Amino acid sequence: MKTYVNGKIYVDKDRFVEAFAVEGDRIVAIGSQEDIGALGGQDQVDLKGRTVLPGLIDAHLHLRTLGETRVQLRLYEAKSIQDVIHRGRAYLEDHPGIPLMVGRGWNQDYFVEGDRRFLNRHDLDQISTDIPIIAERVCVHVVSCNTKALDLLGLDRDLTLEGGEIHRDPEGNPLGIFSEKATGLVWSLLPEDGKKDIQEKFMAGVHHALACGLTSVQSCDLYMMEDWAPTQEAIEELYLEGRSPLRYYPQVNMTSLEAFRDYVDRIYKREGVYNLTYQRGGLKLFKDGSLGARTALLSRPYQDDPTTQGLEALSNAYVDAVCRLADNEGIQLVTHCIGDEAIRRVLDSYEKVNHKNPHRNGLVHMQITDRPLLERAAQLNINVIYQPIFLEYDITMLKDRVGEDLAASSYAHKTLGLDLGAHTAYSTDAPVEDLNPFPCIYSAVTRQRFNGQPKGGFYPQERVPLAHAIDCYSLEGAYMEGNEGIKGRIKPGYLADFIILDRDIFTLEESEIKEVQVERTFIGGQEVYRRD
Repeated sequence: MKTYVNGKIYVDKDRFVEAFAVEGDRIVAIGSQEDIGALGGQDQVDLKGRTVLPGLIDAHLHLRTLGETRVQLRLYEAKSIQDVIHRGRAYLEDHPGIPLMVGRGWNQDYFVEGDRRFLNRHDLDQISTDIPIIAERVCVHVVSCNTKALDLLGLDRDLTLEGGEIHRDPEGNPLGIFSEKATGLVWSLLPEDGKKDIQEKFMAGVHHALACGLTSVQSCDLYMMEDWAPTQEAIEELYLEGRSPLRYYPQVNMTSLEAFRDYVDRIYKREGVYNLTYQRGGLKLFKDGSLGARTALLSRPYQDDPTTQGLEALSNAYVDAVCRLADNEGIQLVTHCIGDEAIRRVLDSYEKVNHKNPHRNGLVHMQITDRPLLERAAQLNINVIYQPIFLEYDITMLKDRVGEDLAASSYAHKTLGLDLGAHTAYSTDAPVEDLNPFPCIYSAVTRQRFNGQPKGGFYPQERVPLAHAIDCYSLEGAYMEGNEGIKGRIKPGYLADFIILDRDIFTLEESEIKEVQVERTFIGGQEVYRRD
């Protein structure tokens, strides 16, 4: 037995204890210094007053892609098209001889100089015309490429794709901009990663997650892939060989109903493979796009572009079919939906298969809402996976995109999670945002950008208490997996997944929450990260 004493251990809202004991991979006791000290044990750790939280759970991200972004051209902080070009040229100088360049993270709404528009082939040609260049927008729903990449694609001039768009100039020539399903054309230019490449990228994401205090992730790493088996096998090998301590709950996206069935039969139904570290997971769909790219499906035209209401990535009939498959097999289904019309249609599909939602089907994002949509989701007992960190960017353009009345009832973290009592978990959708949970918690609590604006918060009636935000990152994340009885709390019988913070998050000024760092991370009682 190992005991941890002289700490501030978060147990539940307004409840803390001084100490706890761990035996094997479980917490066996919590209480006062005296209570836990009396248990004895082989080892005692003095927490020196540090604050301890249960291990945090990111309920939706893309771990392998996050690992990729840590070695590719980073465009997340680019301030202009010219800045993108400068960064690309510098990357080429640092990586001479590369056959292809991939950059990720640009956002035209963050451009402060020059045009605020999507990157096109003419922009990327200024980096190089000798090698193909691919540059993905931060939302991952828009991808741009240069002329060399377009030439390699050899697109038919009249090619169109259902659920996707190939942007063209007035003469009908491709601009090198692809939205939604059309992005797959561009990604087809990338050479396939071997097993070692996949594992190195995945583990880069794992190590970053552990350093940020995450002990579990619900990660969509098989998505929009025709041949998904190599990636699945590479990740599974890491777990079967015990090389990744991070608890992993996959959210699997496939390109067809047949591929979903194949995955369920060949992978999901197996026995003797899964455990509390490597779980079966669920299925994942994409109903629409992103707000920043104006591809989120709205019930009305965009206020700042009345020519569009967004894109429907999947038909209602297809979503219905996947819902039936998941329900028949007893599998959780989570669906990406950002616009209010996308949410409404997915709720229709969910309601057709089961009113009580026994498999804990969920909505990922659920950003643009009105009160009836919120009430309906709560009444149907639908899980919602929110990303409060999205407010850092979306505050800057939400009203312009959807108008004041719809903006006022959107990103309704408090209304849905506290007032209506729905299960809401938090995530970052990394690499859309970094997976560090503390800036995300800050966003939920303050509803302010990192610069402290707007004063008082963006629609401050939707601010949530700190304890609720932490619960959404722990117990509610566990609920999404069906693990709320063993994860997400520091209590007897629960897994010994916990983190030690560098400061007391409960007494900080709200503006400092985003600065919190993790000193040590433990999974199953074993230390898996220690800050230098």
